[in-house]
Amino acid sequence: MSDDPTHVQEFFGPRAAGWDARFPDDGPAYAAAVADLGLRPGGAVLDAGCGTGRALPALREAVGPEGTVIGADLTPEMLDEAVRAGRDGAATLLLTDVARLPLRDGALDAVFGAGLVSHLANAAEGLRELARVVRPGGQLALFHPIGRAALAARHGRKVTEDDLRAEPRLRPLLAASGWHMVRYVDEDDRYLVLAVREG
Repeated sequence: MSDDPTHVQEFFGPRAAGWDARFPDDGPAYAAAVADLGLRPGGAVLDAGCGTGRALPALREAVGPEGTVIGADLTPEMLDEAVRAGRDGAATLLLTDVARLPLRDGALDAVFGAGLVSHLANAAEGLRELARVVRPGGQLALFHPIGRAALAARHGRKVTEDDLRAEPRLRPLLAASGWHMVRYVDEDDRYLVLAVREG
């Protein structure tokens, strides 16, 4: 399900204050997904749709003090919670739509997106914008701390193959947006897609 920016803000804004408390055990899953990106010290990475910034400390640790970490989110309340949690010390926070980033072409080595793709108003355009700001050969990680079936069950639905995050739908979408999928994992306790920026 894709949402326009207003719907995203309306959904996440009122939930921001209790977001981390709802998912207190996700930290190790975020850290493992960041490790899968293989970031190097001194690298530049964007957490697209960073929310309360749960990935930001792991991203900072991966790129070290000389690296660049940017957290971008559309919902001010989520960024406020990131600041309250002290995660702004790990990254520069931007209030922006990740489909229109204020970054130059090829500025980044990687993008991390937790729960992102289903909330892009236009997934193809959003993924193309992420490709624009990543250098050729850079990486994209699309992540969720639980798999598609577990997430669907959480919402009282069944998982279907028309889900945008299903491999048969996502692989061609990524390819048309400048990315080459290199890994697809959809298990009960994690969803992870790794893609490389073509170019």
